[in-house]
Order: sequence, then C-alpha cells, then structure tokens
Amino acid sequence: MGSMAVSPLLSMPGATAPAKGDTPEKVRDAAEQFESLLVSQILRSARQTDGGWLGTEDAAGECATDYAEQQFATVIAKQGGLGLANLIVKGLEAGNKGREQ
Repeated sequence: MGSMAVSPLLSMPGATAPAKGDTPEKVRDAAEQFESLLVSQILRSARQTDGGWLGTEDAAGECATDYAEQQFATVIAKQGGLGLANLIVKGLEAGNKGREQ
C-alpha cells in the first residue's frame, strides 16, 4: 500500500494544524480518540443492520453491548487500529511544520 497524504485535509475550511501549546502526546491521544469513535460507529452500524450480534436484544443488553463496543474500539485504536490515528498525526505534524517556517 502506498503512502497516503493527509495534508490536503488541512487546506479545508475550518481545518487547522495543532496549536503551538499542543504536545505530541495530546495530538496522538486526540487522533486515537477519533479513530476509536469511528470504529465504534462502524461496529454499532453493523450490529443494528443485522438486529444485534446475538439476535434480538433488550434495552439492558443493548446498553451493555454499546459499552463493550466502545471499549473494544478504544483498545483497537490504542493498538494501531485502522492506522487512521497515525495518518492524522503525520498530517497534522506536517501542517504544523509548514506553519512554523
């Protein structure tokens, strides 16, 4: 797979590079949270399309499944997940370097 560029996203209206006070750790954490949210939404969409992972669920089961999906998505994102967090961080760092020059 070739390298993917995120820098065009920075030219979109409203998109900005990290503020000078943002540490690399804060940027990485925000990117991982975004990826976690995206993975969680994908899991939720898949579950709702088929009527649940185990068939029909009651309200308590749905709440527990939502929580489990969120936790699973967080772990996936922390472990590298889909690679979106890395792309976001690289794109924001490149945008930030361009702003400093």
